Amino acid sequence: MATLQRKARITGLLYLGLALAGAAGFLTIRPMLFVSGDPAATLANLAGHESLARAAVVLELLVVLTQALAAVWFHRLFASSDGLAIAAFGLVNAVAILVSAALLGAALDDNPNAYLFYLVSDHLWTVGGLFFGLWLIPMGRAVLATGRMPRPLGWLLILGGVGYVLSAFAAYLAPDAVATVLVVPASAGEFWMIGYLLIRGVRTPPSSKERTACTRSTTASGKRCCGTPTIAWLLSTLSNANGMSMQCMARRRPPLTGEYHWKRYM
Repeated sequence: MATLQRKARITGLLYLGLALAGAAGFLTIRPMLFVSGDPAATLANLAGHESLARAAVVLELLVVLTQALAAVWFHRLFASSDGLAIAAFGLVNAVAILVSAALLGAALDDNPNAYLFYLVSDHLWTVGGLFFGLWLIPMGRAVLATGRMPRPLGWLLILGGVGYVLSAFAAYLAPDAVATVLVVPASAGEFWMIGYLLIRGVRTPPSSKERTACTRSTTASGKRCCGTPTIAWLLSTLSNANGMSMQCMARRRPPLTGEYHWKRYM
């Protein structure tokens, strides 16, 4: 159990590092440098804020590093086919961001194509969202299958993964607001996952032996075991309730005499 909790904490720290690096680099610094549709303004920003441009490259490399490691640790944490799918899709997305980081690095060299590099990098993040969504779906499935985390979290991750996949298409087929709305469930699910891994870790469901011993120890007095009533307890409760109701009916039923019938139907 201690080893499992340690895996959960390490996975949570790596996932937190991924979220912080992405928020600082892609959501904060990039809009300060890249102006969509205005190459002149983008070149001016790169020339006037070289330190920010270099920080953007470093942060994207941190995204690659933390996502690759988080993918591996998720596989170790769940150790199932879903864990393998998380690792595979996460690594593919990390490769897409690695190419983006290389393009940002190339834009630092007073390159007249710097705007084009930033534009391609921006689209790599957009299409890479396809694989980011695909890594959230098996993550949610693993939560549901293992029972180590709340089931609503699993469903929220699956919903967020589907939304991320759809957002990659919506970015080219619908207004920007649609793609933004589609990734909201994913953001909520990711922060819930990070917080749960760091604070709670994982919960270990009782083994089959523990469930068997727990069921045998259930008493007919209504004692619950493992947090849920057993079938035997439910049947016993229903039987007792039925017996009590029959006794009450017997006490209230008047004697079936001729005098009683005569009085009743007069």
